[in-house]
Amino acid sequence: RVDWRWMQPRAPAIVVGWKPESGFIADDYHGYSEVTIMYLLALGSPSFAVGPEAWGEWTSTYERTWGHYFGQTYLHFPPLFGHQFTHVWVDFRNIQDDYMRAHGIDYFENSRRATYAQRAYAIDNPLGCKDYGESVWGITASDGPANVTVQQRVYRSYAARGIGGASTYDDCTLAPTAIAGSIPFAPEITIPTLLEMHRRYGQHIYSRYGFLDSFNPSFDYDLPLRHGRRIPGFGWVDNDYLGVDQGPILAMLENYHTELIWRVMRKNPYLRRGLERAGFSGGWLADAQRDKQ
Repeated sequence: RVDWRWMQPRAPAIVVGWKPESGFIADDYHGYSEVTIMYLLALGSPSFAVGPEAWGEWTSTYERTWGHYFGQTYLHFPPLFGHQFTHVWVDFRNIQDDYMRAHGIDYFENSRRATYAQRAYAIDNPLGCKDYGESVWGITASDGPANVTVQQRVYRSYAARGIGGASTYDDCTLAPTAIAGSIPFAPEITIPTLLEMHRRYGQHIYSRYGFLDSFNPSFDYDLPLRHGRRIPGFGWVDNDYLGVDQGPILAMLENYHTELIWRVMRKNPYLRRGLERAGFSGGWLADAQRDKQ
C-alpha cells in the first residue's frame, strides 16, 4: 500500500519525510541504522517497489562508519537499537549483501560485535560512570533524568545514547533494553548482565511489567526532573515503560528461545524479495531457493 516511489524525490534514495506545509524534507536516508527494514520492504513491495539501485545508495556511506571501536571492527551505529530493530524481524545469520560479503561477516555478526564493544566501553569506563563494568553496561536511546549540566557532565532527558568516536554520547544512563535486545547476538554476556542488574538493582528498576526503561546510578542530585524519580543513595530511575524499548525485549527473547518471529518472516515473500533484490544470498535464502526447485 505504501507508494515507495513517491518517497524518492531524489531517487534512488528514500526521503526522510514529508510535511503538508512545506513538502519533502531536505534529507534522505543513508547509512546503516534501524531504517534498514524500510529499504528491504521498499525493495520487496509487490506494487510500488523501488529499484535495486536504492540499496546501493543506502549502503554508499557505509565506509564512513566502518571502523575499530573498543576491540571490535564493525559497521558502526552509536546506540544499540540501530543494531537491533531490523533484526527483530529479519534473520541475518549467514546471509550477506555485497558490502558484508566484501568484509567477511554478516549483519548478525556485526551486531554481536557492537554488543561486545559496548561491554568493553563500560569496562574501560572513560567517563567514570558509577557502577559501569563487566556486568553493568548498555546504552541506547532511552529516557534520562533531565536536561542539565552537573559537575561538567551534560545530562539529557530522552536522548540517543551510544558509543563510537565523535558520535559518542553517554551521561551514565543505562537501559536494560540495550542488553535484552542483543540476547540473540551474545547470550553469554547479555543474560548474566540482566540477571546481575536484577539482583543488584531489582527493587528499584524492576516492576510489574519487567525492567523500567532506564536508570542512572550517577545522577543522585536533588534537581527538577523531566522523567522518573530520584532515590537518595541509589540515583535516578525512570517511571515509564516505553513500547519502542519493551517490544524488542520481548521479541528478541522469543527469537532467542524459539526463533518464532524469524521463522514467520523467513516465509514472507515480500521480505525475501526485498533481500534478494538488495543482493543478499546464502543461508536460509539459499535454502528457500532450493525448496522452490
